[in-house]
This record gives sequence, structure tokens and C-alpha cells, in this order.
Amino acid sequence: MRVALYGQSFKPDFVPSLEELFRKLDECGAEVHIYSPFAKHLEKHWRKPPLCHSTFLTHQEVDPGWDFFFCLGGDGTILDAVTLVRESQVPVVGINSGRLGFLATISKEEVGQAFEAIRAKAYTLEERSLIQVDTAEDLFGEFNYGMNELTLSKRDSASMITIQAYANGAFLNSYWADGLIVATPTGSTAYSLSAGGPIVMPGSKNFILTPLAPHNLTVRPLVVPDDLTLQLRVEGRDKHFLVALDHRSMLIQDGEELVLRKAPFGVRMVKPHDNDFFATLRNKLLWGLDKRN
Repeated sequence: MRVALYGQSFKPDFVPSLEELFRKLDECGAEVHIYSPFAKHLEKHWRKPPLCHSTFLTHQEVDPGWDFFFCLGGDGTILDAVTLVRESQVPVVGINSGRLGFLATISKEEVGQAFEAIRAKAYTLEERSLIQVDTAEDLFGEFNYGMNELTLSKRDSASMITIQAYANGAFLNSYWADGLIVATPTGSTAYSLSAGGPIVMPGSKNFILTPLAPHNLTVRPLVVPDDLTLQLRVEGRDKHFLVALDHRSMLIQDGEELVLRKAPFGVRMVKPHDNDFFATLRNKLLWGLDKRN
């Protein structure tokens, strides 16, 4: 087994899970490659990483032949890891070292059990779609993709903005609001959810358009097929506006156009057989938490 380990930091209560993971990797004779900054963090705050075959830093160093890409952290850690995994198709395993996580669904208490399930091939690979964003200025450089959402919004507490939205060239709507979120099914449980958007199952093949504090109360979140090409243009009193693609943000000028479409590749997430989306919703959102139940 050839695996990569990616992380940023961890709290002391995650150390037993970390030890369990390395023990399992040692038992199966795994070849382990560790993200360089994480390897340094491990050495400083825990001990020198055992079983470290090599370190890597950039997406060019990610080997498509690796069997798994273990992400230790939360959903934000996985979003960061996507910028490294890209189109390599290396399956991503999300281990949650914190609390709430819709992508990092394996809890720190389940590390050993989940690893054995992976060794026994008792898992499925869930393809997660990405959103591609094109602009005249190439705002996000060579990796203009997001796993959760694109958000177009005002920069500060200034007056609301107007976003002209088109779908395949046909006029869709003028959004008078603080902003607009265009989310993937994965991103439906992120920013879009907190703004009143619907929860959508992974693999649903759509985009969710969720306005932020719309001035017209009849404007509601909208679900559209992901084979559409969306065009967004923003205008307002300010001449610069904020564009966020997952955790990366840039400024866009008044009148500049954003073109959004489904990315030509996706990210494969490892899902153990005893882990399903409905259970994640119940556990993370505390559905059914009522004394009558």
C-alpha cells in the first residue's frame, strides 16, 4: 500500500488516533509519503514521523499511483488538499480531528476500524464534482476550481450589489443582495446551508444558487443542472467586489464577467460501507435530537 498523509495541525486529544494510524500503516508495510509542512509539525509537536518514505509539497509531486490520500483535519483541510490532488484521481480519505465535518466523516475514534475496512476493500468511491470558474484576468491562476462553492459578494458593509445571472446565455435573474453563492452538491452543506440553501445529496449533478440577504424576498435558492454554463456580472456603488472560491478569495472589478461550469474532473472520496450520507446528516445536524426520541 502506498499512501500520502496530509494535515496542518492537531490537538493533543488526536495523538492516540495518530498513533493508531501509524501502527496500522506499519502493520501492512505501507509506503508513506507525508506533506512536508505536516511532517515538520509532527516532528515539532509529537515526534519524528515514523515510516516516512518521502515528503511532498506541490501537486506536481503527487503520484497518481498512490493508493490513498489521507487527510487529517476537518473539511477545510480536505479543501486545501484538493488543490494538491487535482485530477490525479488518488482517492481521498477524510479523518476528522475536530468536531463538525461533512467531508471528513471518519471520526478520530474510528481510525482503526476505518483503516481495516479500507484494507478489506469494504468501501466505495464517491465522485465529488468541482466547479470551474473562468475570468478574463485568470483570477485564480492555473487551478480555477472549487469543491464547495463560488461566492460573489460585496467587500464590506457597503450597500447591496446587483448580480446579473445568465444560464447558457439566457437571462436568469438580477440578484439585488449582499451576494450570491453558486454551490456544488458537496458545498450544499457549507456556506449555502447557513444562507438558507437546500441540502443536496452528493452525485446529484446540479448547482445550487443561493442569494445572500436578497432585497426581494420572493427570490429563493434555485437548483439547476450542472451541465449549464452560468455567467455572472456584478455592479454596485463600490468598484471592487469579493470573489471567493472555497477558501481562496480575490477582488473583481465592476462589470467583469465570471463564467461558471462543471469541472472536467472530480475528486474521489473514500466512503466506508458503514458510513452513509443520511447518517452523517443525522449526526452532524443533530436530527431527531428530541427527548421524545
